[in-house]
Amino acid sequence: MGTPHVSTADSRKTADFWFDPICPWAWMTSRWMLEVERLRPVDVRWHVMSLSVLNEDRDDVPEQYRELLAAGWGPVRVLIAAAEAHGEEVLGRLYTELGLRFHNQGLPNTRETVVAALTAAGLPAELADAADTDAFDEKLRASHREGIGLVGEDVGTPVIAVEGPDGDRVAFFGPVVTPTPRGEAAARLWDGTLLVASTPGFYEIKRTRTAGPSFE
Repeated sequence: MGTPHVSTADSRKTADFWFDPICPWAWMTSRWMLEVERLRPVDVRWHVMSLSVLNEDRDDVPEQYRELLAAGWGPVRVLIAAAEAHGEEVLGRLYTELGLRFHNQGLPNTRETVVAALTAAGLPAELADAADTDAFDEKLRASHREGIGLVGEDVGTPVIAVEGPDGDRVAFFGPVVTPTPRGEAAARLWDGTLLVASTPGFYEIKRTRTAGPSFE
């Protein structure tokens, strides 16, 4: 049995988490972070990044993925609009409602789905209008740049930044995992991720994915 983690208000760390709600892998990682928040002295602070912004100037994007990215502007714009109108603390709540619909329920990325998520999150349905305007793109791009600037543009979402064991801030892409680890398995993965991410000169551990996202 591992040594229990004793947490005080002063000892808790903030994990900044950048997400795009259309990404199923980021969704599973975000649910893992909620487990980590429960089991380790970590508080998650949510931020928006955008796969549409990340890939907008790339010529090698497959056509099917390009269609996904074109539709991807809507939800991130709505998230930025919600945060501007109601405070950044609503981001986690709205992300949960969007993710449940996009991924667990398999609903399409449509205005109807976004309105349902807004309503469930206790937010005004008219925020869905932001999906069809570029009025929030400057703030969207700024949030995206903040996250991707920590890790470089050859990765995607999610990006996590947190104080490491030595007190220095560390940032990384991922982890990419399926299904979402729960309980002590989630806590162990967090401990190990911090360990490798905090190692000077460490960049990558990777293997070929043999399973798709499993929303258990």
